[in-house]
Amino acid sequence: MDKKSLFHSNFGRYISISADAYSFLDESFKEIEVAQRSYLVEGGSIAKYFYFAISGVQAGYLINSKGEKVIFGFSYQGSPSGIYDSFITQTPSNYFMEALTPSKLIAISKSKYDELFERFPEFYRWRTHFMEAILFGRGKREVEMLTLTAKERFDAFIKRCPDELLEIPQKYLASYLNMKPETFSRLRALRD
Repeated sequence: MDKKSLFHSNFGRYISISADAYSFLDESFKEIEVAQRSYLVEGGSIAKYFYFAISGVQAGYLINSKGEKVIFGFSYQGSPSGIYDSFITQTPSNYFMEALTPSKLIAISKSKYDELFERFPEFYRWRTHFMEAILFGRGKREVEMLTLTAKERFDAFIKRCPDELLEIPQKYLASYLNMKPETFSRLRALRD
């Protein structure tokens, strides 16, 4: 997946992108490579970039009182990545964003992100859709976590799960689904 494809799939489905805007996006988003187990954002630090993933899998998580990683989301090819609230507010993050596999991403700094909206106000429309998607997705996930059995959560996740997520260690998927790794492994074995 290249930059232009990422711009089209993430911005272009909501707004028309002018040639000038494409040019600005192209020069503002820098391609980076991140090694497995590297942090895009560490808890306590300020998120300096907003990303789109070209390849690889990244996980957003917090550390609970037992010192365990509690996964709240993943990013992967084609999707946005980073800790958006820290990026927007430029305040220290309560969360971590870690590359679970070697990853390639494109990154935009906060100053360039702000300039994008100043120069091309149509991107406010994209941001509205982006925030709605996050809100609706979180609401749906919360309802699933509160109302579905472990098997039902597993089945719902597998139906919408991109293949690359099934390649990462099961403990991350189990944490995301709020179940023990043994339960995830047993449910996965029943499916195979």
